[in-house]
Amino acid sequence: MTPLKRLTNLTMWVSFRRMLGLFVFFYASLHLLTYIGIDYRFNWQPILDDVFKKKYIFIGFSAWLLLIPLAITSSQKMIKLLKNNWKRLHRLIYIIAIFGSLHYIWLSKTIFFKPLVYLVIILVLLALRIKIKKRNVNYG
Repeated sequence: MTPLKRLTNLTMWVSFRRMLGLFVFFYASLHLLTYIGIDYRFNWQPILDDVFKKKYIFIGFSAWLLLIPLAITSSQKMIKLLKNNWKRLHRLIYIIAIFGSLHYIWLSKTIFFKPLVYLVIILVLLALRIKIKKRNVNYG
């Protein structure tokens, strides 16, 4: 959200950060429940086989697992409790975003354009984020 804030000079992006993160966790959880409940009717063995044999399911499941601590620690109380460790923990979102893009790309069998657009957007925003960090470090 910080690169969007800097690009547009609008502070509203930062105010949506927590809600967007919780929505991502909610959507990913529904997505996973649909896969487990509708596709496999809670038959755990083929689900486990898929997780370990299909790379797009493995990376998607990994992204969901990494989202859990972020969702648990998203409250104001947890921010105060964890202090600087909260920021360190929430940097996992960068890895999670890339994992989500890879999940979508590897899931797509024929048309890669739309998932690649998402990956490019994520990579550009992450590159802007790195650039912002370097600028802050160099100039104090």
